[in-house]
Amino acid sequence: MLGKQIGIDLGTVNLQVAEVGKGIVFRGPAVVALTGQRRTKLVAVGQEAKDMYGRTPEGIEVMRPLRDGVIADYQVTEAMLRHFIRKITGPFRLLRPRVMMSVPYGVTSVERRAVREAALQAGAREAFLIPEPLAAAIGAGLPVGTATGNMVVCLGGGTSEAAVISMNGIICADSVRIAGIRFDQAIISYIRKKYNLMIGEPTAEQIKIQIGAAQELNEELSMEVQGRDQVAGLPKTITISSGEVTEALVEPLNAVVSVVRSVLEKTPPELSADIIDRGMALTGGSALLRRIDVLLTEQTGVPAYVAESPMDCTALGASRALIELQILRRTIPAA
Repeated sequence: MLGKQIGIDLGTVNLQVAEVGKGIVFRGPAVVALTGQRRTKLVAVGQEAKDMYGRTPEGIEVMRPLRDGVIADYQVTEAMLRHFIRKITGPFRLLRPRVMMSVPYGVTSVERRAVREAALQAGAREAFLIPEPLAAAIGAGLPVGTATGNMVVCLGGGTSEAAVISMNGIICADSVRIAGIRFDQAIISYIRKKYNLMIGEPTAEQIKIQIGAAQELNEELSMEVQGRDQVAGLPKTITISSGEVTEALVEPLNAVVSVVRSVLEKTPPELSADIIDRGMALTGGSALLRRIDVLLTEQTGVPAYVAESPMDCTALGASRALIELQILRRTIPAA
């Protein structure tokens, strides 16, 4: 096959790209910095843009072009995709790449079409779409082509999705637009209410990564947090513990548990038996939250485990789906 074949996990927070035969070739924040009168000129993309978040003058806007797993700004998404595709294929490409992109399970046909059109306009020769849970299951190495039940829970930045997969198709699934970004917002809200301290999203994300946990830890962690005092309006430093972060995350985590429960309730009995034996695989960046597997196991009665390289599963699965496109055509919905 001439030309590159790439799978793209177009996430709300991060973008991962996998190439057939090479694995992950790029990963970075799905963030752009814009300038100009109508905010149309790209200043920076990826990590460089993320480093500018909350630190830019009035003329520059830093934004995420995707929200809750779907395109919020079409033109900016197209420009971002063009940047990443050019970075992978090089500026002098004789053949444009074939692209498989993941989309959340619950998106509408209009949202699917927007993703596909953005990929084609950004430089793809052909663009296909695959539901995120199916791509994640393939990337996690689950035997999706067999007549057995495989359960995957995708915990990303914008959406949390749970699905049962058998015979290369999704049997039942559910999703909620609550995930990593909502976790960050919950931490911001908790610190504002308890300490009268204003912090930004990058700081909240850092707290979540360094000391965040879905349940109380045996050895409590802590870190210093800097922000602006709401009362005095001056810079202030506090120390926050992992137990406080766990308390802050109760509400969004309950929403995630509810999605998993709803899928288990809809699963046919024969497949339920397979899932109890095999357990559920957790993928996505939010699957790295400490003890989230333990929480889901306790709340559902089904063993949960974090897949190997959970952040890369969806992109890897999307690239492998290109190889098995003839088999998967039956189950991948048309854009």
